[in-house]
Amino acid sequence: MRRQHPSYQRTILAILMLAALSFAPLAVHAGDTTAGKLLYEKHCLRCHGVNGDGKGPATQNMDRNPRSFIDDELKFDTNADWQRGTDRDIADVINLGAAAFGGSPLMPPWGALLRDDDTTNLVSYIQSLKGKPR
Repeated sequence: MRRQHPSYQRTILAILMLAALSFAPLAVHAGDTTAGKLLYEKHCLRCHGVNGDGKGPATQNMDRNPRSFIDDELKFDTNADWQRGTDRDIADVINLGAAAFGGSPLMPPWGALLRDDDTTNLVSYIQSLKGKPR
């Protein structure tokens, strides 16, 4: 049997890896959206609203409405990766509060009350609201 050149083997391996990646399903969000909705209703709805539009019942006496998850751009890049509104950015704001990133002090830190999987589920639900009708 004839031996093949190592660069040829690397090329074949690279092609196979790219082919495998092209058929791999895209990850949407890691959390359980249904569980995240329950957490949202318990902790977030009163300010961010039933539909995530930032018009919850507690906003009547606020100078500004909280962030709408439907159509507002999420403004924080908490991990300086040049992308705003990623799952990591949303989780950081949930855990540390918006004031930790220059946002409103009215958005409290929830990190002490939520487990990591709770935060992941909540992020998944918040991300699912983007672009939904009001």
